Amino acid sequence: MSGTNSPEAVKKLLENMQSDLRALSLECKKKFPPVKEAAESGIIKVKTIAARSTEILAALKENSSEVVQPFLMGCGTKEPKITQLCLAAIQRLMSHEVVSETAAGNIINMLWQLMENSLEELKLLQTVLVLLTTNTVVHDESLSKAIVLCFRLHFTKDNITNNTAAATVRQVVTVVFERMVAEDERHRDIVEQPVLIQGNSNRRSVSTLKPCAKDAYMLFQDLCQLVNADAPYWLVGMTEMTRTFGLELLESVLNDFPQVFLQHQEFSFLLKERVCPLVIKLFSPNIKFRQGSSSSSSPAPVEKPYFPICMRLLRVVSVLIKQFYSLLVTECEIFLSLLVKFLDADKPQWLRAVAVESIHRLCVQPQLLRSFCQSYDMKQHSTKVFRDIVNALGSFIQSLFLVPPTGNPATTNQAGNNNSGGPVSAPANSGMLGIGGGVTLLPAFEYRGTWIPILTITVQGSAKATYLEMLDKVEPPTIPEGYAMSVAFHCLLDLVRGITSMIEGELGEVETECQTTTEAVSSPTQSSEQQELQSTSDQMDKEIVSRAVWEEMVNACWCGLLAALSLLLDASTDEAATENILKAELTMAALCGRLGLVTSRDAFITAICKGSLPPHYALTVLNTTTAATLSNKSYSIQGQSVMMISPSSESHQQVVAVGQPLAVQPQGTVMLTSKNIQCMRTLLNLAHCHGAVLGTSWQLVLATLQHLVWILGLKPSSGGALKPGRAVEGPSTVLTTAVMTDLPVISNILSRLFESSQYLDDVSLHHLINALCSLSLEAMDMAYGNNKEPSLFAVAKLLETGLVNMHRIEILWRPLTGHLLEVCQHPNSRMREWGAEALTSLIKAGLTFNHDPPLSQNQRLQLLLLNPLKEMSSINHPDIRLKQLECVLQILQSQGDSLGPGWPLVLGVMGAIRNDQGESLIRTAFQCLQLVVTDFLPTMPCTCLQIVVDVAGSFGLHNQELNISLTSIGLLWNISDYFFQRGETIEKELNKEEAAQQKQAEEKGVVLNRPFHPAPPFDCLWLCLYAKLGELCVDPRPAVRKSAGQTLFSTIGAHGTLLQHSTWHTVIWKVLFHLLDRVRESSTTADKEKIESGGGNILIHHSRDTAEKQWAETWVLTLAGVARIFNTRRYLLQPLGDFSRAWDVLLDHIQSAALSKNNEVSLAALKSFQEILQIVSPVRDSDKPETPPAVNVPVPVLIGSISGPGLSRPFVRTDSVGERLGRYSSSEPPIVTDELEDLNLWWAAWNTWYRIGSESTKPPVTFDKLTFIPSQPFLTALIQIFPALYQHIKTGFNMDDLQKLGVILHSAVSVPISSDASPFILPSYTEAVLTSLQEAVLTALDVLQKAICVGPENMQIMYPAIFDQLLAFVEFSCKPPQYGQLETKHIANAKYNQAEWVALNYVPFAERSLEVVVDLYQKTACHKAVVNEKVLQNIIKTLRVPLSLKYSCPSESTWKLAVSSLLKVLSIGLPVARQHASSGKFDSMWPELANTFEDFLFTKSIPPDNLSIQEFQRNESIDVEVVQLISTEILPYANFIPKEFVGQIMTMLNKGSIHSQSSSFTEAEIDIRLREEFSKMCFETLLQFSFSNKVTTPQEGYISRMALSVLLKRSQDVLHRYIEDERLSGKCPLPRQQVTEIIFVLKAVSTLIDSLKKTQPENVDGNTWAQVIALYPTLVECITCSSTEVCSALKEALVPFKDFMQPPASKVQNGES
Repeated sequence: MSGTNSPEAVKKLLENMQSDLRALSLECKKKFPPVKEAAESGIIKVKTIAARSTEILAALKENSSEVVQPFLMGCGTKEPKITQLCLAAIQRLMSHEVVSETAAGNIINMLWQLMENSLEELKLLQTVLVLLTTNTVVHDESLSKAIVLCFRLHFTKDNITNNTAAATVRQVVTVVFERMVAEDERHRDIVEQPVLIQGNSNRRSVSTLKPCAKDAYMLFQDLCQLVNADAPYWLVGMTEMTRTFGLELLESVLNDFPQVFLQHQEFSFLLKERVCPLVIKLFSPNIKFRQGSSSSSSPAPVEKPYFPICMRLLRVVSVLIKQFYSLLVTECEIFLSLLVKFLDADKPQWLRAVAVESIHRLCVQPQLLRSFCQSYDMKQHSTKVFRDIVNALGSFIQSLFLVPPTGNPATTNQAGNNNSGGPVSAPANSGMLGIGGGVTLLPAFEYRGTWIPILTITVQGSAKATYLEMLDKVEPPTIPEGYAMSVAFHCLLDLVRGITSMIEGELGEVETECQTTTEAVSSPTQSSEQQELQSTSDQMDKEIVSRAVWEEMVNACWCGLLAALSLLLDASTDEAATENILKAELTMAALCGRLGLVTSRDAFITAICKGSLPPHYALTVLNTTTAATLSNKSYSIQGQSVMMISPSSESHQQVVAVGQPLAVQPQGTVMLTSKNIQCMRTLLNLAHCHGAVLGTSWQLVLATLQHLVWILGLKPSSGGALKPGRAVEGPSTVLTTAVMTDLPVISNILSRLFESSQYLDDVSLHHLINALCSLSLEAMDMAYGNNKEPSLFAVAKLLETGLVNMHRIEILWRPLTGHLLEVCQHPNSRMREWGAEALTSLIKAGLTFNHDPPLSQNQRLQLLLLNPLKEMSSINHPDIRLKQLECVLQILQSQGDSLGPGWPLVLGVMGAIRNDQGESLIRTAFQCLQLVVTDFLPTMPCTCLQIVVDVAGSFGLHNQELNISLTSIGLLWNISDYFFQRGETIEKELNKEEAAQQKQAEEKGVVLNRPFHPAPPFDCLWLCLYAKLGELCVDPRPAVRKSAGQTLFSTIGAHGTLLQHSTWHTVIWKVLFHLLDRVRESSTTADKEKIESGGGNILIHHSRDTAEKQWAETWVLTLAGVARIFNTRRYLLQPLGDFSRAWDVLLDHIQSAALSKNNEVSLAALKSFQEILQIVSPVRDSDKPETPPAVNVPVPVLIGSISGPGLSRPFVRTDSVGERLGRYSSSEPPIVTDELEDLNLWWAAWNTWYRIGSESTKPPVTFDKLTFIPSQPFLTALIQIFPALYQHIKTGFNMDDLQKLGVILHSAVSVPISSDASPFILPSYTEAVLTSLQEAVLTALDVLQKAICVGPENMQIMYPAIFDQLLAFVEFSCKPPQYGQLETKHIANAKYNQAEWVALNYVPFAERSLEVVVDLYQKTACHKAVVNEKVLQNIIKTLRVPLSLKYSCPSESTWKLAVSSLLKVLSIGLPVARQHASSGKFDSMWPELANTFEDFLFTKSIPPDNLSIQEFQRNESIDVEVVQLISTEILPYANFIPKEFVGQIMTMLNKGSIHSQSSSFTEAEIDIRLREEFSKMCFETLLQFSFSNKVTTPQEGYISRMALSVLLKRSQDVLHRYIEDERLSGKCPLPRQQVTEIIFVLKAVSTLIDSLKKTQPENVDGNTWAQVIALYPTLVECITCSSTEVCSALKEALVPFKDFMQPPASKVQNGES
C-alpha cells in the first residue's frame, strides 16, 4: 500500500476521481439529474480538499461519505453502465483506503440492494472483497451483512456466480481471522488479565474480546450453527446453506488459524462445546450404517450427502486431532475410536478407504502418536487408543484378504466361492495377472487365492490422500482394487519408521546427555557439584518417564504390527515390498532390543526367522525354540506337509534351492524360495548390525541360520568358516544358479557376522556364546543314536568366535570350552571329531597368541588355557584322547621348557589314561611319561615331582599290560634313586616353596593343605612314593603285588634313614597301617571261585587256585612285614608317643586276620599275636607270657562270618586306663612308668583276645553250606591263651571282664563240630569224656576261682558270676546249647564226609560242672556276695530243670546227680538261709524250693517201661530221702520260714499221703506201681507235725491246725467221690486204684481220731472236732458198698465215733454248765 501514499499516486487518485465523477455526471445528464448534480458537487468537494489540506488522503477519508455519495446514487439507478462505473470508482477509493466506517456501511447497504436485484453479481463480490481486504473499517453488523451478501450470492442459479461467491466467502472468512491475528500481534505486549468466562453459552458474553476477535468469534459460532442447520445469531439474512460448504469453511479456519483457538479461551470453548458435538452428531448415520442398509435416514437436505459429508467430517477430524489434540483429549479419543470403527469390514468400501487415509495422516506424525499413547494407553481406565489403531490396521489388512472387496464389480462374483472353505484355487480372472504362469508382472500380495495389487500411492513419510481430496464428488467413488491395502501397508511402514526414528533419536540424546553429565560430574569443582548432581537426577527422572512412554508405545503396537507384517510378508510377491516389510520387522526388533523388551523382540525375530525357512519347517523349529528352553526336542517335520505346497505357502515364489531338512529323520526335501533367501539376508543384517541388543534371541537367529546353512549344504572348513560343500546324504541339494552366486556372499556375511563379535560388549558376547552352545546342544541331541552327518554349524561358529576374541579370551573361555568338551563326548564320531578339533585348535591358538601381558607373566591365564586339555581326560572316546595326547605332544615339543606351572596339568593328562582305554593309548601315554622321566625331571619345578610319582604309580595300576605295570614299578625305583642323589637340592627348593605357600595360607587365613602335611616337604615326597608303592601292593595281580611289596619294604629299608624321626609316625600310620587296612579289606572280599589254569600251560598250585587264597598270601606277607618293622625299628617307634595306639591298631589287624575265613591267615594271625606278645617287655624275661604250645601247632581253622556288630563299633573298655592307674596310687598323681605302659599294652592284648573270642564264636545269623564255623583246635588254642594272659592283668580284672570272658567260654563250648572232623575229636559217642576244649574252659574257670580265693576282698564279688557261668554249663545236660539257628544232628546220626554239624555230648561236661558247683558252694556258702546274689536260689532253679524232667532227662545219671547235689547244697545252705531269715535275702528262694520239690516228687515224666521193681524201689527211696530232708531240715524250723512256704509243703505232703493224683482212672493205669512207702512217709510227717506236743509258738500251732484241716478236707473229698462212683457203676467193680485209695483214707481217719484222743484236749482246736464229726454222715453213706475190703476198713473207722456220743448239754446258767 505504500505506493498509494506517494505524492504521484495521490495526484493520480485525485485526477482519477475527478474524471470518474465527470463521467458519472455525463452518463446521468439526461435520465438521472440528481445524480448529475451530486457528481458535480463531488468534483468541487474533491478540488477543495486537494487545495486546502496538506494530508490529502486523511482529509479524503474524513469526508469520504460525501465523496462516495454520488457513486452510491449512481448505483441506485440500477443502470448497468452507470453501476459498473460507480463500482469501479468505489473500488478505487477502497484500494487507497480512503473510506471511513460510515461510508463503508453505506457502501455495503447499497451492495445489498444490488444483490437483491441480482445486478452485477460478480462485480459485487469483487467490491466486497476489495472493501474487506484493503482495510479494517468494516466491523460488526456491516461485516456480517457483507458476509451474508456473499453467501447469498453463492446460492444463485448461475454457476459462475456460485463458484466465485464460494471463493469469495472462503477469502472473506480468512480475512476475518487474519484481522484477528493481526490485532493479537499488535496487542501482544500488553498483558491483560483474562476474564473468566461464565459457563453459559450466551452468545453475547464475548464482551471481553477485542473488535476483530469478536467478529471472528461471531462468524465461527454462526458457521457452527449453520452446519448444524440452526439459525445463525450474527449472520442475519441467510436464506440457505449447505452442510458440505459449512464443513469446508470450518476445516479451513481450523487448519489455517490453530493459534486463535489455542490462545483464546472463548474460541477453545467453541471448539469443545460446538464443533466436537457437531462432528459427533453428524457422524452418527455413518456409525449406525451397515453395508446393505439404506441410507435414507441421512438428515442432510441435499439428496445424497453421504460421501461428501463423511469425507469432510473426516478432514475436520484430522485437523482437530492434528492441531487441537492437547485441548480435546477426550473428544479425540471418541474420534479415534470412530476412525477405528470405520475400518470394519461391514462398512462401505469408500468409507474404509477414507478412514484408512485419515489414519495414514496420523501415522506419519510420531509425536502425535506418542501423545495418544501417553494420554490414553498409559492411563488406567482409558481406552488403549494407540493399540486399537494398530490392531485395527492389522485386522483391516486381514479382512481384505479374507473378504474380497465388494465395491468392484469384477470381484463380487467370486466372493462366494472364495469363502467356501475348500482349497482355494487362484481364481482365473483377468484382474489377477496370470498366477498360473508363475510370474506376476505387477507387484502384489497374494494369500490363499486372494490377489491384491500394490499401488504406488505416496512418497514414504507423507500421507497424500486421494479420496479425502475429492471435494467435488457427490457420489462415492469406486475404489480401485488394492488401494486400501496399499494405504494400510504404507500406514504400517510409516508407523514403524516414525516410531523407531523418534524413539531412537530420543534414546540417542539421552545416552549422549548421560555421557556428558557423567563426564561433567566425574570432575566437578566443589561449588558446582550439588547443581550437577541435581541436574543428573532430574535427567534420570525425565529418562524414566520417557522410557516408560517408549516402552508403552512399543508394547501397545507390537502385537498388531507383527500380526499384520507377518501376514503381509507371507503374502508379498514383490521384492521391494518384501524388503520394506523385513526392514520394518528388523527395525522393530532392534528397537525392542534396545529398550530391553524381550518378548516383543523375540517375536519380531521369530517372524523374520519363520520367513527365512520353508513354510511348515519354520513352525516346528521356532516353536520349540521359543518354548522357553531349548530342551531335548526333536523336530517332527511332517514330510507330507513340507512336500505339498500348502495353501499359505507362496506358490508364486520362485524356488531357488531344494535341500535336506535338518531333522532326526529327514523326510523328503524342502524348498527355499528367493523370499526365504531375502529373509535370511535380513536376519544376517539384523545379527550383524544389532548383535548387541539381541541377548537371548541369539538362539532364534542362530537356530534359523543353522537350518538354512544345512539346507543350502554349507559345511565347515578350517578355522570354522562355512564353505559350500556337497550334501552327504539323501537326494543331493539342488541349487539354482541364482542362489549359487549368492552362496559365497552368504558364507562371507556369516563369517563377518562372527568376526564382528569382537566389537560386541561382554554381556552380548556371552549371549552369543550361550546361544551357540544351546544350538550345539540341540544339534547334539539330533545326532544321538545315528551316525548320519550332524549339523556342525554351532561348533564351527564357536571356534570362529573364540579365535576372533582371543584378546579377551578369559571372559568366554569357560563357557566355550565347557561346551566343546561336551561335544567331544558325543557318540557321533563326526561331531566329536569337530568338537576336539575346535578345542585343541583353540588351546594351541591360545598358547601361541601374543597376549598382553605375555603368558610367562600371567600364569593364571596359562593354566586357564591348559585346563580344558585336562578336562578332556574325563572323556572315554579313544579318538578324542588320541587328539588330546597329540596336542600334549605338540605342546611338549614346542613349549616343554616354558611350561612351568602348566606341568601338573600336562602330567595330569598322561596320568588320566585309564585301564579300559586300550593298549595303544596307554602305550602312547606311557611313552610320554618315560620321556618326561628321562628328559624333563631336572627342568620341572620340584613341586611337580610328586605328580610324576603319582602318574608313574597310576601306570603301575593299569592292568592292560603286565609289562607296563612292572616297568612302572621300576620307574618308581629310578625316581627314588633320583630323590636320593639330588636329595639336598630338592629339599632346599621344596622348603622354599613350602615357606611361600605357608605365608599365602596365613594371609588367606586358611590351613595349608597337602598330603602328609605336618611332615617336612621332602619327607612328604618319600611318603608319596611309599604310598604309591603301597597302592600297588593291593593291585589285583599277584605278580604286581609281590613286586611292589618287595620294592616298598626295600625302599623303606634302604632310604628310611633319610626320614626325620617324626615322619616315622606317618610311615606307620599312613603307609603301613593303611596298607594293612586295604589288604585286609581285599582279602575279606576276595572271590572264592576257582581260577582255571592261567593262560596256556601255566599251572596254579591248589593252595593258590582262588583269588582268596592268593590274597591270603599277600595278607600273611604284609602282616609279617609290618610285624617285622615293629620288631626291628622298635627303638624308633616306642618314643613316638602314640606307640600304644599303634599297638592297638596292630592288634586290631591281628584280630581281623584271626577272624578271617582262611586257615592260613587265621593261623598266621595267632602266630603274630604270640610274636608281638613276646616283644611286649623285652626287658624282663619273667614277664613273657607262657605261650601255650597248642598255638604253634598248625591247625586248620574255619571261622564264621564277622558281619556281627562287634566290628562296626569301636570296642570300649569299661574303665579307662586313668581309672586303673588311679587304683594303684590314689594319693599322688599317677606316674606312667614302663611298667604301667606295659600294663596298658597287656590290657590292649586282652581286649583283642576278647574281641577275637567273641566274634569268632558268635553264631552267624543265617546258615547255608558255606557258613563258616570255627574249628575246635582254633577255639581250644584261643581259650588256652587266657590263663597265661590272665596272670598279667589279674590286678585289674573286674566283674565286667569276667562277664566278657564268660560270654566267650559259653559261646566257644556251644560251637558244634563238622561231621568230617568228629572222628578226630570225639573217640566214640558212647564214652562219656570231655573234649580238650571243654577241659580248657573248665581250667580257665578254675584258674579264676583260685585267683579269687587268694585275692583281695574286692575280688570275692566275682563268685556269683562264676556260679552263674557254671550253672549255665549245668543246664547243657538237659538242654544242649543252640548255636544260632544251626540244625545239629546227634553224633550217632551224622554221616561222615557230609557237610553236617554234630552236637557234642554235653552231659559229661555238665555233670563235671555240677560237681564243681557243689564243691565251690561248700567252700563259699557263707560269703557275703554269695548270700547277696542269691546263689542258692539260682542253684535250686538250675537243678529244678533236670529234677522236673527226671525220667525225661537225656541221661539218667543227670537227675540222680542233681538230687544228690540238691541234698548236699541244701544241707549247707538251709542253715545259712535261716540265719539270714530276717534280712529277706532268701525270701524269693523259698517258693523256688517248694516248686522244685513239687516238680520232682510229683514228676510228670513217666518211668520207662523197662524199669525193674528194684530200680523202682531204689528211685522211691530217693523220694523218701527228700521227704526226710523236709521233716528234719525244714519243718522243725517253721518259725524261721515263710508261712506260704510251709503251707505249700503241707499241701504237698498231703498230696503225697494219698495215692490218687487224678480224678479219673482208665483200665490201662491200674497197674501203675504205687509208691506206698513214700505215701506212708508223707502221711507220718504230716501227722507228726499235726500234733506236735511241744507247741512253743503260736505259729507252730497254726501249722498243725492247717495240716489237720487240709487232711480232713482231703478225706471228705475222697469219700464223696467214692460214693458217687459206686452209685454210678452199679454191678461193675470200681478200679483197683480207687478202692485202695478209699481204704487208705478210712485207715487214715481211724488213725487220726486215735491220735486226737491221745493229745491234750487244749491242743486240739474246736474246729478240728467239728470237722471230724462232720465226716460221720459221709462214712455212714459208705455202708452200701460192695467191696469187702472197704467194709472192714469202714468198721474200724466208725467204731471210734462212739466216744462222741453223749447226752446233750443243759443250758448254761450263771456262766456254768
